[in-house]
Amino acid sequence: MKISGKSESANQIIDSIGYLKTHENFLSIKSEIDSLRYRLNTIGYIENRLVHIQKKNDSIFDAKILLKQKFNTIYIYYNSEIVNQDLLNSISEEITEDYFVVNIEYLEAALNYLNSDIANQGFPFSKLKLSNINRRDKDILQADLIVSTKDKKRTIDDIKIVGYDKFPKSFLKHYLKLKRSQVFDLTTIEKKTEELNNLRFANQVKAPEVLFQEDSTSLYIYVEKSKSNTFDGFLGFGTNDETNKLEFDGFLNLRLINNLNYGEIFSLLYKSDEIDQDTFDARLELPYLFNSPIGIDLNLRIFRKDSSFTTIDQKARVNYQINALHKVSAGISSVESNNLRSDTSIISLQDYNANYYTISYEYLKPQFYDILFPIKSNFYLETNFGNRNASNLKTQQSMLSLKVFNNFKLNPKNSVYLNVDASNLISDNYFDNELLRFGGINSIRGFEENSLFASLFGVLNTEYRYRLSNSIYIHTITDFAYFENKPSNLKEKLFGFGFGFGILTNSGLLKFNYANGKNENQSIKLSNSKIHISLVANF
Repeated sequence: MKISGKSESANQIIDSIGYLKTHENFLSIKSEIDSLRYRLNTIGYIENRLVHIQKKNDSIFDAKILLKQKFNTIYIYYNSEIVNQDLLNSISEEITEDYFVVNIEYLEAALNYLNSDIANQGFPFSKLKLSNINRRDKDILQADLIVSTKDKKRTIDDIKIVGYDKFPKSFLKHYLKLKRSQVFDLTTIEKKTEELNNLRFANQVKAPEVLFQEDSTSLYIYVEKSKSNTFDGFLGFGTNDETNKLEFDGFLNLRLINNLNYGEIFSLLYKSDEIDQDTFDARLELPYLFNSPIGIDLNLRIFRKDSSFTTIDQKARVNYQINALHKVSAGISSVESNNLRSDTSIISLQDYNANYYTISYEYLKPQFYDILFPIKSNFYLETNFGNRNASNLKTQQSMLSLKVFNNFKLNPKNSVYLNVDASNLISDNYFDNELLRFGGINSIRGFEENSLFASLFGVLNTEYRYRLSNSIYIHTITDFAYFENKPSNLKEKLFGFGFGFGILTNSGLLKFNYANGKNENQSIKLSNSKIHISLVANF
């Protein structure tokens, strides 16, 4: 089939649009001509006319199309009470209270955009059409915009959870921000329900559905409960530099999530270090108390350093979940530390108590579909300020903590993990039993757990990760740290190097890390190496 116009310039326009020249039957030829005429309409040749289709012989057809005048723009008159003038700024550069001007080539897209916005205002069955189309000038048209909404503005009258009947309703109102009587907007609803996949204890099975009745609108959300409880434990071992004996350390970390169908989180951690340190940490998070947007966090942490001292830290905070990814918190913290040594003349260890006000902000971006790396990125910033009381002396103190990490995905198999952990305790003087503690598998690797004491520290963890399959990955370990211990007038740089791997087993994610730690003036010794084995199980 060959399609031509009245002139050579018309032929060039038709050829530039393009059309299929080979067909199996006449019906296919007619369909292709109709498609071409539609495309001519969209670029401004709205008066184009099919002159004829002639059969030259058994295998050749000629068609002739008269293009006529091309129109470039159209003036559309509208009702400002129905169409928001601010909305028109997205589709037109010339807008008045009576009309707006659109390029003919973008007319269909502009009308679809307007109709979609009107539908999202609670009129899902709205229709737009242009009426009274007339020539305004040689290549300019004008028309009236007719908006048909048929029924009254629709709102959400009922929300039904299908698949997980005990899903906490407070999460509908405050986490997804969906509630009865709000204007029906399907596009916004679909975006909000996708955030269900950011919850640990539930996920969306399929897109939401809507039942429209004459006088009501019901929203159906399909959700299933997920396995969200985790058991995390690791075993570490290395050689003691002084005794040359093999020493073991480890921890148990239990997290129970949404077992009461309230969205609550209870975590319990017990850690025993190879240098005779014990840590007990219990935390309870209760979201959306009394169906309000406010939640509460309670935390109790007890630390014992051999027979030197114990420290008890209690925190109570209220939090506000801005949206699925952002949360802010504020509260109070009370710390009490006791010197366990019989020799009370040691100035570096003192009984003290402290009270702080604390403010924090957290950004958490999960990717729970990836079992090996379920968290994409995290940003946590916390500040504490208050007073420490010791021997009837009051000292003003403040502390700033920052934790940031991100998984940079290079391609499906390769990624780079970066983690920054930094804290700074600001005070006129310091006791050993209030200093910051770091080191180990969750800090700079290659060092004993919580073996490093500092008034200021910063740790950078880096890993190059290679995914062998959906259940196995290997990675490098390259860690850097800088810390200051002002009571000891110590400033030091630390390095950790090694490798590791992770395997997804039937019991959970098994991780193995081998790392060797050193300071800047020390050579690498194999005797300083640490091996850490951990298992994270979901149930």
